[in-house]
Amino acid sequence: MSTTIRICVLVPVATDHFNEQIMKAVAPVVPPDVTVEIRNITRGHPCIENRTNLLENSMPVIELAREIASEGFDGIWLTDFDMCGVEGARECIDIPIIGGFPTSAFSALALSQSFSIITILPSTLAMQQEHVLTYGLSESFASIHALNCPVDQLSNLDVVVVGTFDLAMKAIQEHGAQSILLGCTGFVDVAARVSALLEEALGAYVPVIDPNHAGFSFLVSLVRMHVRPSRITYGKLPAKG
Repeated sequence: MSTTIRICVLVPVATDHFNEQIMKAVAPVVPPDVTVEIRNITRGHPCIENRTNLLENSMPVIELAREIASEGFDGIWLTDFDMCGVEGARECIDIPIIGGFPTSAFSALALSQSFSIITILPSTLAMQQEHVLTYGLSESFASIHALNCPVDQLSNLDVVVVGTFDLAMKAIQEHGAQSILLGCTGFVDVAARVSALLEEALGAYVPVIDPNHAGFSFLVSLVRMHVRPSRITYGKLPAKG
């Protein structure tokens, strides 16, 4: 007899403005035996576009992750390429919580030998380069480029797809990228379109990784394997009294 897996999508911003798009983003990779609910933090910044936003929203993420884990969910998909609060939450909960960068990067490196990141704003460039260093991926990292598009404008697909394609071509032709990461979970319905444009222009297929697809799918696989954060890496904090 099969058991339904319960996944919570934790949106690390203090607004539900993006919820419909986020649920649309993960829908193609939700298996039939997985149920999904979505939650937002209730204080903090309404978007994450720099380090200050990241720090401001991290503690509310950790607190909400505790609540979600206490409700019997099997895993948490944290919809942020920059993994807002993920490391801290792993010290507090006994279910897997996954953010965007590592799953996207390792998906790309399962399909190629180098990747570039297309991110949203110049304010995220150095922040995301730090992820490359943290995960020891410098030798596989080709470049990073900013679309100069705030999160709340990523739904303008005509502009976003063309701009992302142009930057991806630059990354491939000038920096040697063999795959492309979309550096924000707000890139919805972009990856496949950009990949098709690249194949048409180059005559060769280039993977474009949607962080929502990579992260959610990997989270489900961790839940199926019955694994959770290592207590050697993440010492467990006592529950709140």
